Amino acid sequence: RAIQSEYGKDAVASYSGSSLTNEKCYLMGKFARVALGTRHTDYNGRLCMSSATGANERSLGLDRAANPVSDMLHAECIFVIGANVGECFPIITSYLWQARDRGCKLIVADPRQTPIARTADIFLPLRSGTDSALLNGMLHVIIKEGLIDEDFIRERTVGWEETKALVEQYPPERVAQVCGLRPAAIIEAARMYGGARAALLYQARGLEHQSKGVDNGVTAINLALATGNFGRPGAGYGTLTGQGNGQGGREMGQKASQLPGCREIDNPEDREYICSVWGIDEKELPHAGYPATLMIPAMLRKEIRACSMICSNPMVSLPDQHTVEQALRGLDFFVVTDFFFSETAELADVVLPGSTWAEDEGTVTSLEGRVIKYNKAVDPPGEARVDWQIICDLARRLGKGEYFKFQSPREIFDELRLCTRGAKSDYWGITYEKIAEQNGVFWPCPAEDHPGTPRLYEKRFGFPDGKARFHPIEYIPAAEEPDEEYPLILTTGRVIYHYLSGNQTRRTPFLKEMAPYPWVEIHEQMATRLGIGDGDWVTVRTRRGEMTVPALVVRSIRPDTLFIPYHYGHRQAVNQLTNPVLEPMLKIPEYKVCACAATRAAQAPEWAKEEDAAAFAAAQKRRHELPMANSKPTPTLR
Repeated sequence: RAIQSEYGKDAVASYSGSSLTNEKCYLMGKFARVALGTRHTDYNGRLCMSSATGANERSLGLDRAANPVSDMLHAECIFVIGANVGECFPIITSYLWQARDRGCKLIVADPRQTPIARTADIFLPLRSGTDSALLNGMLHVIIKEGLIDEDFIRERTVGWEETKALVEQYPPERVAQVCGLRPAAIIEAARMYGGARAALLYQARGLEHQSKGVDNGVTAINLALATGNFGRPGAGYGTLTGQGNGQGGREMGQKASQLPGCREIDNPEDREYICSVWGIDEKELPHAGYPATLMIPAMLRKEIRACSMICSNPMVSLPDQHTVEQALRGLDFFVVTDFFFSETAELADVVLPGSTWAEDEGTVTSLEGRVIKYNKAVDPPGEARVDWQIICDLARRLGKGEYFKFQSPREIFDELRLCTRGAKSDYWGITYEKIAEQNGVFWPCPAEDHPGTPRLYEKRFGFPDGKARFHPIEYIPAAEEPDEEYPLILTTGRVIYHYLSGNQTRRTPFLKEMAPYPWVEIHEQMATRLGIGDGDWVTVRTRRGEMTVPALVVRSIRPDTLFIPYHYGHRQAVNQLTNPVLEPMLKIPEYKVCACAATRAAQAPEWAKEEDAAAFAAAQKRRHELPMANSKPTPTLR
């Protein structure tokens, strides 16, 4: 309050997360705008799903996967692009295998030969950052071979002619040069996808963690629309979430430009409705503020002087971490609520011990739009408290307790339901009892007697005229391409043993034992050229900095590409190296593509010398038990 009294309400920011329940995500958005009165509120999903949101809303009118996961069993072809399903989304892998057992064809596009790519009918090891070129090239082939659904395009879409004209410029020969693939492979993949009576297309961070992530998603949707793959069993498009509540977290109003239900914070009607539910004057409701990635520069400028953060670890997850640390250390006041003492919490003035998912009840929304419920198993230990009680107590201390009189998650959920009534993501007809009866309820669910909506777009898309939008998307190279000084491509991602910033999994003995530190995956051809052997220390450099990690020499990655997992902090954090350039619309960083160089290091880094010698040696051996270490060779690229 002292900071806001001197510098204004917007001198304080709120930074939330999507590993929280829907109730807590909703509460954080309300807390920021009602208790703090700041326009600067956002969440770590900005680094995860924001590009997917932009593509969905721009092309389809709603931000949700079009199909339940069970629709995989009805697909003749599944196309996975930029998604390491086996390691990052293992719970849906069983559906994929069942679909394969029924004869479903599988296409995988990825710079690395991920575990599911080994089983694919067609594997396309494209260069990082060239996804839109590949998708345009496939659409070119589909048009040329008469595989488009002309009736669907005419009756249910707009903008087709402009998109058709653009993709004429993307013949397979040109696309092959851009993507580092064989023209025949592009043609074969297009025929397989376009020739299926029902096809599903799934994407994830590989497409979205780019400075053109929204455009990449739009080109994927163009492909699905052109082939009529919406509104039928086994026909659709979806984005695989990155967090446990990656879907619900982006619907509950904790985003910089959003109110609950995916309402728009600068839309007069949406503002009026939410203010009527909250019981505040519309003039008191702040307008849109900075997304998470722009909060850091604002902190450096002293425009933001204090921050309340929950369930986020930007000291691992944000790019250009030297700048992030400078910004957080420079705050006048910094409070973190979390259930483990993260790298970010180390910088806080006050740390409030919160709760895990098993220590409270509440709902989350799956990647398919199904609202499910967690039930409390145990109480938080020691002095830890459930997060929603902490938030409500803070609101009371800020003099806004009358708006936070909740006594249970159920009461929060009931207000959440009311806020989403009639909105795009309508939860009004969903109750705790109904969730239990139906094993989850799909939104939109506009009334208590409504069954929910497992499959979207059977009759209409999410725009007022009911029609989907084609958008012609030109391929644009990554913001930073390889050159003479930095001749390789660095990409980052997750591995099976860790989750996001690793704040939870690096404390789990078995998981830490299996992958206690980062490594760099390098193709055996490139390793030979650079004089690097398996297990050698390698220094990887970019324009932001350098780090030294052990080499994992594999045949499952493109020779021009290096991969480092991002689950580690401090001197082991790959986000010391990644490019902080942002997607222009929704400000997601380009984690998946930057130029780099690699050399064999003369000695181990300081952090390795601090490791237990026996444990370190054992971990070196275990690297070859990792799923990516035992793949067959990557197919010929050209």
